[in-house]
Amino acid sequence: MTSRTTPAEPKPRKLWVRLVALLAVLLAGWHILASFLWIAPFSANAREIVPGNALSSYMLPMFGQSWSVFAPEPINGDYHFNVRAVLEDESGERTETGWVSATDVEISMIRYNLTPPRAGIQSTELASSFKSSYDALTDVQRTIAGGNFTTEKWEVGLRAALENEGKNSAQDAAQTEKNANAVEEFMADDHRATAYATQVAKAVWGDEVVQVQYRVSRQNVIPFAQRHNPRAERPEPTVVLPGWRTLVVEQGQNEGNFADVFRRQFERISE
Repeated sequence: MTSRTTPAEPKPRKLWVRLVALLAVLLAGWHILASFLWIAPFSANAREIVPGNALSSYMLPMFGQSWSVFAPEPINGDYHFNVRAVLEDESGERTETGWVSATDVEISMIRYNLTPPRAGIQSTELASSFKSSYDALTDVQRTIAGGNFTTEKWEVGLRAALENEGKNSAQDAAQTEKNANAVEEFMADDHRATAYATQVAKAVWGDEVVQVQYRVSRQNVIPFAQRHNPRAERPEPTVVLPGWRTLVVEQGQNEGNFADVFRRQFERISE
């Protein structure tokens, strides 16, 4: 007579294991929902599912994405951010440097890299944002932005000049408000661009830097209709060249760490 062994009943999972599993499921569900709301075409009603700024705080800067790589309006151009500086030695003599492409240095960090750093795209994002806010200014305001502002409180003077021109050229209250918003966005981007240019310049040329100038350019790709034309060439880049600026150093930033990373990569691709 054959005896049958009753299979042992599985032991219940420990409470902490079940809690960890539940937490992992909830976290995965939240990440999928947040990514869907962020990537999907903008809808205020859909994003109101997440209260306050919790969605943007979670997605940026680590998980920020865009569906602009897809049709009907894929990304069709490259942005570049270049920097040069004025150096002053111990005797007070000043010299002007050549241009350095911060974008080329950053892109070299992410090319052929399976774990690319977020720092590898910040100059292109900055260039894109700056050109958008620059394009929103009037022609006269763009000319003003192209001037040199090298006093200690240069941002106050630049803002006042842009705002005065906006008030003088506006035809009605609505246009005045629109121009005021454009000036506000441009000043924020100019501040960020100058602060970044300051870091790049100090990383490359050291503490002798006293002024910086940055150059933003956008170059379209070969048009889709000409993709099979072997003689097709990319259009000439559109260049935006603001004037010289006094250095901007943000509180709490670590110039040493930035310089170590940027200079090492700059020297590597310059060899």
